[in-house]
Amino acid sequence: MECCGLLTAQKEPVPLKSIEVELEVRDHVATVVSTLNYENKEDKPLEAVFVFPLPGDAAVCHFSAQIGQTQIVAEVKEKQKAREEYDDALSAGQQAFLLEESEQSPDIFTLSVGSLPPGESASVRLEYVTELAVQADDGLRFCLPAVLNPRYKAQGSEGAGVQVTSVPASLVPYSLSFSVRVSSPRPISKVESSCSLESLQYVNTEQTQATVKLAAGHKFDRDVELLIYYRDAHKPTAVVEAGQASAKPGSLMGDPVLMLSLYPEFPKSVMSSLASCGEFVLLLDRSGSMDCPTSHTKQQESRIASARDTLLLLLKSLPMGCYFNIYSFGSIFEHIFPKSVEYSEKTLEEALKKVASMQANLGGTEILKPLTHILSQTCISNQPRQVFVFTDGEVFNTKEVIHLVKKNSGSHRCFSFGIGEGASSALINGLAKEGGGHAQFITGTDRMQPKVMQSLRFALQPAVVDISVTWDLPTGVSVTVLSPPLTALFQGQRSLIYAQLTGQSSEAAEGSVTVKYSLAGHLSQNQLHFPLKPPEDNGLTVHRLSARTLIRSLETEEREHRGQQDGGVKEKMVQLSVQSGVSSSYTAFIVVNKGNGEPIRGPLVRRPVPTPVSMQGRSGSFSAQQFSMQGRSGLLGSPQSLLQGGSGLFSAEQSFLFGAAPELNLVSGFTGFNKKLTSMGRQKTSLKRVRACSGQAERSLDMCDSPLPSEGVGAGNRMLGCNVRTRNHVASISSQALSKQPPRDPLLQLVSLQKASGCWLLDPALAAAVGKTSEEVENTKPSAVNQEVWATILALIWLHGFKMDAKPEWELLAMKAVSWLRAQNVPSEGVEAGNRLLGCHVQKDAMGL
Repeated sequence: MECCGLLTAQKEPVPLKSIEVELEVRDHVATVVSTLNYENKEDKPLEAVFVFPLPGDAAVCHFSAQIGQTQIVAEVKEKQKAREEYDDALSAGQQAFLLEESEQSPDIFTLSVGSLPPGESASVRLEYVTELAVQADDGLRFCLPAVLNPRYKAQGSEGAGVQVTSVPASLVPYSLSFSVRVSSPRPISKVESSCSLESLQYVNTEQTQATVKLAAGHKFDRDVELLIYYRDAHKPTAVVEAGQASAKPGSLMGDPVLMLSLYPEFPKSVMSSLASCGEFVLLLDRSGSMDCPTSHTKQQESRIASARDTLLLLLKSLPMGCYFNIYSFGSIFEHIFPKSVEYSEKTLEEALKKVASMQANLGGTEILKPLTHILSQTCISNQPRQVFVFTDGEVFNTKEVIHLVKKNSGSHRCFSFGIGEGASSALINGLAKEGGGHAQFITGTDRMQPKVMQSLRFALQPAVVDISVTWDLPTGVSVTVLSPPLTALFQGQRSLIYAQLTGQSSEAAEGSVTVKYSLAGHLSQNQLHFPLKPPEDNGLTVHRLSARTLIRSLETEEREHRGQQDGGVKEKMVQLSVQSGVSSSYTAFIVVNKGNGEPIRGPLVRRPVPTPVSMQGRSGSFSAQQFSMQGRSGLLGSPQSLLQGGSGLFSAEQSFLFGAAPELNLVSGFTGFNKKLTSMGRQKTSLKRVRACSGQAERSLDMCDSPLPSEGVGAGNRMLGCNVRTRNHVASISSQALSKQPPRDPLLQLVSLQKASGCWLLDPALAAAVGKTSEEVENTKPSAVNQEVWATILALIWLHGFKMDAKPEWELLAMKAVSWLRAQNVPSEGVEAGNRLLGCHVQKDAMGL
């Protein structure tokens, strides 16, 4: 039979036709409505299974199905009951829809659409609310994760797994439309995106409301990321939302709920003083996927290369007197020093040599073991521990990792960096939130360096201590704080507090809340007033976000007491999820169309809906033993079908070619592929590891013990529409590429020459870095200025004169240089002579001298 309609790569019909997403942003809260349209063009009833990502902090609060003219709204039920109801409905020939959150990672969902009769269409409507994170430039970030990268699962990990049927983004057989409406009490300055947008349209003259759409022709090769900018974005706010009229008074949904948004502004005198102590532990992901380009633009450097450059800047910016160490991880983990060492010229040089040789060659992504090791180390007296985690966020046991950080939050702060498309927002945000630090995402054409240096500045600034929240409420009104206690406040970063208001009072129309804290001995406070009788028609967004916050806290509490007999915490979580209509890892949304029609007859055929995946250089991404999604056991079929690319999408011979893009001259393979095939009695192969990143071609091909089957290459090319070449052609291309390495960035060249103390040495390398010859530099040195002072002055003038656009990247190391110069009593003629030599006009006060 000739297939028609939407097809997979193996010509199997795909029932998902299109996805429509409507985003409404009110100030810093987003409501997202996604409609998924399914159509069965086969001659037999289908079950469609779709595993997809959502933001890790999203509160899924509505799920419904439209079948013909009938709309059915889902109920939230305990997960096992919902699954049984779904299976029973399918057995009875009824239509059913099931939406589940992963038990291991809150940013992964599975949608099952059951018993879709031949020729029939159905639409599924999914709604969630989420808070928007503040970025370094004051933009509010929204991300629609279109890309779902496989999560690494170590051998022996607990939990049944759901395998994700994935295809390269260019082969996704359904479309996406995306529209946005933004409203705020403050004017909207602009909206930017990593994807092509139509022009921003203002709805009113005050420019407080605007609309924008995703341009036609979007490819599923990246997440849809929006940055929204308001004027005067740092004003604190207190929003009170009325309870649900039908809910019981005294319950979370029946009482008013307050959302307090804080934007602390610290005194400039305090913020300019940076700590000269601390233990800085840097944890770098060196799994195979870190060989991917940081974005999809041509000639873009790899994630691991960008990370190496970033570590150079970060290490050079650390203060004298601190301690540091560098760990890296994959399937195993390594460290440069057995324990953290004092920062000196000797230890800095040793660390930089090892960083320069780091490659993405440690296999999978097992972050739990190195974090456990780091956090078990004895803390150094008077050296607060700051952990910086760099990862592309593809791990299986997200909740277990976050729980570890939370359990040890009293001994460290954690700053996290999600690199590339598909990084798990649940992991990156969770590490920073529970570790009292700050999260950053590096996607598209973002540079990693300025974001990491902003976080280092946060880490070096004096810590906020003694945070207290006090409430002033009239008699008869009480407050229950729903958020975990505040443990960290950062300059210009928003902190949220949710609270439930119970009772009524005739005495006053408003209450107030005061947040007090101490920063470097300075006492500060913020006070906000809020009404006790809010409007009745402003929805339940704040209630759902507060329910999500409370559910996450209960999940942490349940994990801490897991194994004990009392199941009260889980029961309380399920009850809250059901009452609030917000999903949790122990509940699911279930819709059954019982109708009055005849049962659907015929054998039910399961069709996994492919999920877009970022494929470039993802070594080992689809190894059966390594990657899985937590969910219904065996959801996508047998181990045999998994080895065929996830429910039969690819044969074993074709699947190792899966990552190739059109005209790509390399093939990608599976770490551990040989072991898995052998253990299952399949064809034995000694293919160990072949990467799909051009910079790794020579080494990767040398690791292939047996020749690649030419018929497999040919079949893979025909199937994917690619032009993957043979080994000899790859080797020649690779050698040509290696001979054309781009010159090093001038800024990084100069930074690499700086000493741990902050100074530079006067040598030919310094002269070349500032664009002069050794003779020019030496002959213009004033006689009263020694060589190191002269070299350091030239370096600072060059930075201020030629690299002001990159100031966030070099500002901290320049401050260290200035501190060193101040101790040397710099003659004024040194700066004047430096300006003449370099053709600049940098003033001493601009340099901080």
